[in-house]
Amino acid sequence: MKEKIHPNYKEVVASCACGASFLTGSVKNVDALKLDVCSACHPFYTGKQKNMESGGRIEKFKSKVAAKK
Repeated sequence: MKEKIHPNYKEVVASCACGASFLTGSVKNVDALKLDVCSACHPFYTGKQKNMESGGRIEKFKSKVAAKK
């Protein structure tokens, strides 16, 4: 590898809005990162994810047409 072309990689503390914090690596020139969501509070990882589309567009149209009949 070439020398003096890579950024400095250091460990920083990442803290989430939910209160969780953990060590991670970063090339940013900061000592701490502030996150909006993390794996402790993200709905996908906590199992509280809601499926927004329960049916396709065609099925929704067919149900509207069947309701009018």
